[in-house]
Amino acid sequence: MPWSRTLAALSLAVALAACLAASPVPPARPVLAGSEAASEAAVLARANKARAEAGLAALVPEPALQAAAQGLARYMAESDRYGHDADGRTPAQRSEAAGYRWCAVAENIAYVMSSAGFATDELARRLMDGWIASPGHRSNLLDGDMTQTGVAIAQSASTRRYYAVQLFGRPRDARVRFEVRNGGRQATRYTLGEQRFDLPPGMTRTHEQCRAEPLRGPAGGAAVAPRDGAHYRLEPAAAGAWRLVEVEG
Repeated sequence: MPWSRTLAALSLAVALAACLAASPVPPARPVLAGSEAASEAAVLARANKARAEAGLAALVPEPALQAAAQGLARYMAESDRYGHDADGRTPAQRSEAAGYRWCAVAENIAYVMSSAGFATDELARRLMDGWIASPGHRSNLLDGDMTQTGVAIAQSASTRRYYAVQLFGRPRDARVRFEVRNGGRQATRYTLGEQRFDLPPGMTRTHEQCRAEPLRGPAGGAAVAPRDGAHYRLEPAAAGAWRLVEVEG
């Protein structure tokens, strides 16, 4: 059940999260008390290995996301309630409460259990294999717009389940800000993603986006991937056509 949220140009758009209940695994060596941190590090290492294989940058640990992930993992372990809203809050709300200023946030959760426990890397492997095998979780893991993460694992004293949470985030200061100007003497229009915008002559419109969407001129044509700080101008061309060009600020 994917869940996500993205804060875009002065508006709220999508974001991502997913959950997985993994099945019990064959007996393995118990995870020693206090070694959840080693398993968390192993989960991050496996996540970044999967991203590297997909040609994506590594996720960087972020303290506020780590705190938010730990809060949910501990809550689920103490209550044995499982879900993205198990504590009555969404992933975005938990991240905000921990002090993370986000423009996009996503979350994967899971639990695994075994009467014999797990070796440290085996626990990380079981969690990551389950997430990678699930399309929604894999989408979160391999989201190229996500740059930061927090991973937490906690064990229930009553059921012995290991609850795991991985939060993914893109900070608000990573938003892309750019301008589009009408350099002609007539009104024109352009598209940004699925939205169409009218632009009077001589007018400039500023956009801020968390996830840069394709920018096209009025006649469609090749899409431009907006760059942060870029200035684009719509100019009249031959036979009443328009062209979209990037210009110096």
